[in-house]
Amino acid sequence: MSAPPESTAPPPAPSRRPPVPPGPLRTSRARRGGPIPGIRHRPAVPADPEKVREIDARLEAWARGLDLFPPAWSGDFSGFQFGRAVVLQHPGAADLDRLTAAGELLLAENLVDSCYCEEDEGRGASARGLGGRLILAQAALDPFHATPALEAQWREGVQADGPLRSYHWALKDYAAFATPSQTDRFVHDIARLHLGYLAEAAWSEIRYTPRVWEYLVMRQFNNFRPCLSIVDAVDGYELPEAVYARPEIQRLTALACNATTIVNDLYSFTKELASDPTHLNLPVVVAANDRRGLKAAYLRSVEIHNQIMDTFEEEAATLSATSPPVERYARGLAAWVSGNHEWHATNTHRYHLPNYW
Repeated sequence: MSAPPESTAPPPAPSRRPPVPPGPLRTSRARRGGPIPGIRHRPAVPADPEKVREIDARLEAWARGLDLFPPAWSGDFSGFQFGRAVVLQHPGAADLDRLTAAGELLLAENLVDSCYCEEDEGRGASARGLGGRLILAQAALDPFHATPALEAQWREGVQADGPLRSYHWALKDYAAFATPSQTDRFVHDIARLHLGYLAEAAWSEIRYTPRVWEYLVMRQFNNFRPCLSIVDAVDGYELPEAVYARPEIQRLTALACNATTIVNDLYSFTKELASDPTHLNLPVVVAANDRRGLKAAYLRSVEIHNQIMDTFEEEAATLSATSPPVERYARGLAAWVSGNHEWHATNTHRYHLPNYW
């Protein structure tokens, strides 16, 4: 999307969130399984069941060994399908250890989100005070440097908290095979993620309904970028830092991340509406801004996804012709996008679609 024109006029005052527009949502009649009708996607490389079982076993052993699961997560590990997610998303992974590390990072990110951010899950999370929790979470990845005594207290604090512990040890395993620049890339992408969490929490506190472009700006930060930008490390090579930093590569990465994040909004729509009708996702924001019902807003959101997906594929094809490393990286992004869609479309434990077709 092109940036809005600059204006000297003062920004509009934040709007209070209107009631969710009426729509024909019927959770009991929702469709389970399969892709959203009309959504633009490529088929994923099928997940090897043996590899999925092995990664799941490794991840569960890792998480239980670190005592990461809060009581509220009882039974949720198998339902999330962490192993299947990373096997689908990284079909070109160099080995099982790298797939396992990708799964650890994914699990840690979900643990921090669930325990620190998700108010509706009964885990003590809240928008209030979130910044303080997230700065400590960032420090679990981006080490604290001070006096020996203070550093010792920081290390004790990190190991005393499950979400912080998960971040610390997941990054340690990733850094064992990633280059320093790839590791630093991940740390900075997590900081972007945390900034997105804070924006979403701030809007929730003041009951602000963003404009559509504002919402998607937030979601460009609060999205899957930390998962996508590790595709080269998991596949066993490095896209050189000087190439990765180029604006066109950054744009390509952002387009892939934004497409996958809208996919998450679309597949989690009914689940989020059932737990909190005021929860912000793209269809709800479109409905509030365009004064249309939820069905029309949902279908419009599918169109927005498709436009972003088309742009990603067009620019990936153009950039792939410039060099073999860029082609390989673009191929890894595309594989992640396809695998992520397949995981959402087939994970009926977590997701089901509204009865809009």
